[in-house]
Formats: sequence, C-alpha cells, structure tokens
Amino acid sequence: MSRVGKKPVDIPQGVNVKLAGQMVSVKGPKGELAWEVPGPIGVKEDGGKKQILLERQDDSRQSRALHGLARSLVANMVAGVSQGYTRVMEITGTGYRAQVQGRKINFSLGYSHPVEYPLPDGINAEVDKKQTTLTLSGIDKQMLGQVAAEIRKLRPPDAYKGKGVRHAGERIKLKAGKTGKK
Repeated sequence: MSRVGKKPVDIPQGVNVKLAGQMVSVKGPKGELAWEVPGPIGVKEDGGKKQILLERQDDSRQSRALHGLARSLVANMVAGVSQGYTRVMEITGTGYRAQVQGRKINFSLGYSHPVEYPLPDGINAEVDKKQTTLTLSGIDKQMLGQVAAEIRKLRPPDAYKGKGVRHAGERIKLKAGKTGKK
C-alpha cells in the first residue's frame, strides 16, 4: 500500500466536497476546484469523520503510481480552497523591476524592451514598494508553480553575477569568471 495514498484527506470547516463518480469538486472560502480522478483509483467520502479516502482497485504498476498522486492532488485542492498558496519571486539586478498593471505584469529586465506577462485567471500578483519582490497567489498549486516557472524563464539568474528573476530563497552558485582562474 502506498503510504501517501492510504492516508485520508481531512476536510476543514467551511469546505464542501462533492463526489460524482470519479469527479471530485471542492468548494471553499477562497474558490472552487474540480478534478477527475483516474480510473483505477476509487474515491469515497467518510461523512462522520469529514474525510476523503482514496483506494486503488488492484496492485498493478499504474494504479500503485496513481494512488499517492491522486491523494496528493486532492489534498492540494482542499488546502488551496481553504488557505490558498503563495509563491514569492525576487528580482535581482541594477534597473531590474516589475510593475503590476491590471491583469498584466510589466518587467524591466535589462532587455531593449519591456517584457509583458499576462496573468491567467485565478492567479493574483503584488509587487513591493522597491519593485523587486513579486508575490504570486492563487488556489491552484499546479497553475501557480507553472506561472512562477514561466516568470523565472523570462530572465533566469546569471551564473556570473546572479542577476535575474529567482524564487525566494533560491541559492545560485556563482562562477568565478576570467579573473578567478590561475
């Protein structure tokens, strides 16, 4: 049995879960998410304990692989609609900055032109006063991670000076450059 897959998903106060066949719909104070669980995994709700249980029907390789994944995705949905997720990005470099204008983020990243990134529905962005720290928030963990990765890709951190867009707390190993060689 999968250690992750056999753990029940607790449903916090204020979150409603609806099961219709393989479709799991989770509604909470922050929003609503829905996902269709793959076929070899069964989903049922334990109403007395306010929990969701995921069980695999057989011990095939595919269903063993999907068991823990399905449980993690359902747990992420429940956590997203109840608390939400945030991702913090740092912009490092002289003149590098970001500004939020409506549903778009405008970046100055050392290119000859400003870079504009449209935010997808469900993702919100805030920039601090210095315009060097970008905070992304949303209820869908996968979409939030994808947006953060796409923003980082606009100007990945440089290997020599460390300039660029990075995740908060990300450590970059800097190279020595020409003068560092002997």
